[in-house]
Amino acid sequence: MKEVLDDVAKWQAAGQRVAIARVVGVEGSSPREAGAAMAVNEASEVAGSVSGGCVEGAVVEAALEILAGDREPGVITFGYSDEDAFSVGLTCGGTIHLYVESVEERVVDGRIYGALRAAVDASEPAALVTVTAGAGMGSKMLVRPGVEPIGTLGNPDIDRVVGRDALGELEAGLTSTRHYGERGEAREEAVSVFIESFVVPPRMIIFGAVDFTAALAKVAKLLGFRVTVCDARAVFATVLRFPMADEVVNSWPDRYLGEIGAELTPRDVVCVLTHDHKFDVPAIAAAVQTDVGYIGAMGSRRTNEGRVARLREAGLGDAEIARVMSPIGLDIGARTPEETAISICAEVIATRTGRRAASLRDTAGPIH
Repeated sequence: MKEVLDDVAKWQAAGQRVAIARVVGVEGSSPREAGAAMAVNEASEVAGSVSGGCVEGAVVEAALEILAGDREPGVITFGYSDEDAFSVGLTCGGTIHLYVESVEERVVDGRIYGALRAAVDASEPAALVTVTAGAGMGSKMLVRPGVEPIGTLGNPDIDRVVGRDALGELEAGLTSTRHYGERGEAREEAVSVFIESFVVPPRMIIFGAVDFTAALAKVAKLLGFRVTVCDARAVFATVLRFPMADEVVNSWPDRYLGEIGAELTPRDVVCVLTHDHKFDVPAIAAAVQTDVGYIGAMGSRRTNEGRVARLREAGLGDAEIARVMSPIGLDIGARTPEETAISICAEVIATRTGRRAASLRDTAGPIH
């Protein structure tokens, strides 16, 4: 949805009517996850994607029919066993459920989408709640922490229950469909509600203003991270050298983590690229005290052996040292800063998804 909000606003400002298709459920092998969105205007212009090309043509046709009044909004399902779906190219073997609707110009809808766009632009968490089946289908509510919800799903009872659940989903960073009774009763199926979480971007903190840092910051930005470059040497850590970073901090790593460490979550990443024990030992010692989901440290195997010994001298135990991916990155034969950045980010993804991969930490022999 983030990818299409600007296009929707632009088209509406130009007087175009717009429909949005969103993936609200997947089964088996699906090309896109729940929350993937595609917008279509009445001139057949398209933004975003719901299936990586598999069923886009059929979805555009449905969206145009809804805009023309020839089709009611609702859920459309494509699966491998469906002859119609197969004819438009869904051959991955899974099933996707899409909710397709027009973006109404009603005041409340305008306020909801406007507030959602503002929250996304400001990197503030928000959950967009949509009734996709049952009473009040199409009703929406925007839920944000500490802010009064905008919109209603039909009555105060279901607003209260779903609003509470939406905040829980938002805190966990989850997007899902949930089912309720018409007044929010649990364990009932009368109303289907799609809760789409827009969470704060994960953070990548890179310690060390070195040549590999610029390449890693670029790749991390492409993956949606908010990037911080931190180095105590002010002559090296400058905005001029790292314009792609969201912020450049002149501070010692342990001091900086002492300031912001409590804010870090399992979605966040710390990369130590200094391979200088004066910087990386304090940085790692501070990083393992946080809830950060990935900690990686650059250096050769010999450098890492010395680093591990110093970490033990600093009081770290086996479990804490085991959290550190070093040498950093997957074993793809990377040599250049750009290749190394891809190796590191690939390991970050593998760590997050729990996939087994050829980490340099778990292999032997040269790392280049």
